[in-house]
Amino acid sequence: MNEIRAAESASFDHKAFLPTLPELPGVYRMVAAEGVVLYVGKAKNLKKRVASYFRANLPSARIAMMVRQIDHIDTTVTRSEAEALLLENNLIKRLAPRYNILFRDDKSYPYIVMSKGDFPRLGFFRGIPNRRADYFGPYPSAAAVREGIELLQKMFRLRTCEDSSFNNRSRPCLLYQIQRCSGPCVAGLTQREAYAEDAQHAVWFLQGRQDEVTRRLTAAMEVAAQNLAFERAALYRDQLQALRRVSETQYIENRKREDVDILVAVREGDLLCLNLAMVRGGRHLGDRPLFPSGGGDSEPEEAITAFIAQHYALHPAPARLLALPLPAEPEEVAATLEAASGRPVPVMGARGAAQKAWVDMALQNARLAIAARNQSRIRQHVRQEALRQKLGLEKLARVECFDISHTRGELPVASCVVWQDEGMKASDYRRFNIRDVEPGDDYAAIRQVVRRRYAKLATGEAEAVVPDLVLIDGGKGQVRMAAEALAELGVSLPVVGVAKGEGRKAGLESLIFPDGQTPLLLGGEDPALQLVIEIRDEAHRFAITGHRARRGKARTASKLEDIPGVGAARRKALIARFGGIAGVTEATVEQLAQTPGVSAALAETIYAALH
Repeated sequence: MNEIRAAESASFDHKAFLPTLPELPGVYRMVAAEGVVLYVGKAKNLKKRVASYFRANLPSARIAMMVRQIDHIDTTVTRSEAEALLLENNLIKRLAPRYNILFRDDKSYPYIVMSKGDFPRLGFFRGIPNRRADYFGPYPSAAAVREGIELLQKMFRLRTCEDSSFNNRSRPCLLYQIQRCSGPCVAGLTQREAYAEDAQHAVWFLQGRQDEVTRRLTAAMEVAAQNLAFERAALYRDQLQALRRVSETQYIENRKREDVDILVAVREGDLLCLNLAMVRGGRHLGDRPLFPSGGGDSEPEEAITAFIAQHYALHPAPARLLALPLPAEPEEVAATLEAASGRPVPVMGARGAAQKAWVDMALQNARLAIAARNQSRIRQHVRQEALRQKLGLEKLARVECFDISHTRGELPVASCVVWQDEGMKASDYRRFNIRDVEPGDDYAAIRQVVRRRYAKLATGEAEAVVPDLVLIDGGKGQVRMAAEALAELGVSLPVVGVAKGEGRKAGLESLIFPDGQTPLLLGGEDPALQLVIEIRDEAHRFAITGHRARRGKARTASKLEDIPGVGAARRKALIARFGGIAGVTEATVEQLAQTPGVSAALAETIYAALH
């Protein structure tokens, strides 16, 4: 790697500062003159680590540029390197420093979960695993988990229904009819021992022990055939055939049944993609491409180093990592992983045919992700420029769009979604519960949400972000209300409405202006209208999901709260036992009475109130 000669910071005297630092673990924050945090890092030895930024040569022009801007450095001493790692990760997420490579990957990774008990349930899980069930994964995406569950259903016919449904069924569901479940909810359809055997085979399959599953199923099929239990033998045969088909499609498999994460970083132009692929039990589960913030001018080695520090502070590390290229500072990375996981985690290059195949696949998918991102950027730029020209705007970098959702005026919710530069920016989305308006008065609702959204602009608060365009899902009335709300605040922003066309057909929308200007009809093929519709549809979706959640919560609470004798503890017990208000409504009086704290008389009262 080319070394860059460091430049002295104009205002920071590092020679006076460095002797004051302790040789202890901690976190350092490099701050510019205006108080903006430039970089956050952690160190096993604060003095040595901070001093490395002021040596004669630096590894990149990016770091040298950062050092020139330092006004002062803040440090926090921690009790251990592991504690420093957590603090560093939290500060990076919160401050988003310009010179940190930031991976916005806060969502927890999904697992396949197998409950415990006589008839274990197979399901989807996202969160922190505990000891009350067995967890397999993590998987790179929800789609990979659902694909795995569907596969296990076909092979082993395990139940996926919630306990509230399982405990209260009197006949099997559709999954039993299509042979995706053995029907353990109904007595006599499957034996406990047979179900337990299928559950064990599923566990072995998830652990990568496919050969053992194949041997057991083959032996069981032969025994069943010898005992003339031909239906059972046919079932084992079908399971074996399904298992073989899966093995054939798993063309990248490792007999060692190891747990490995594969990290590859590829930089093309101004785009840097890190692709994370996961192997569990020797089976390749898929991958997830990530595009970090602040990564366009950094090297792939730096990206891998940053990802390891941020990702494994939140997610469990596998037995080993395969990386291409290897991290820029291997010793520091090794210490970071050990601090995060409590054990050594080797970081190495690919060895052997299987590992090389995994890495090659990850590289290919990273390049495909970059190509797709570039294509999307081009398409978005064309739409963005077309809309800017059609509306006569000087610039169009940020659009905010509002929509209102309610059910006959009940519990209205407003959404505000944000499009910025290259696509939707979900982190800036907001919902507003509309208050004190007449039911169904969308005009008043729009007026209220616009006032609440842009009140900070009127007061001059620094953190308020100014959009270049405000879109309103609605016609002349809604647009007029939005414009009046902005005028009352003393805020000048372009406002445009999106009115549905004849028959509410897509592509026939018109753009409405608050000054009475003739509506603009663009046509469904116009790239400007395509961008408007994309943003409008997202605002509509976000408003509907928010309203449904608010409505569902309110109805669930009110139905039980209005019943005499049903307090908070009993409501909680009923919801927990039956899985929600729908389950409580479907329960019989006898089933309700089996809930802790619910007497027979109260069960009759609850049943009567819900029917």
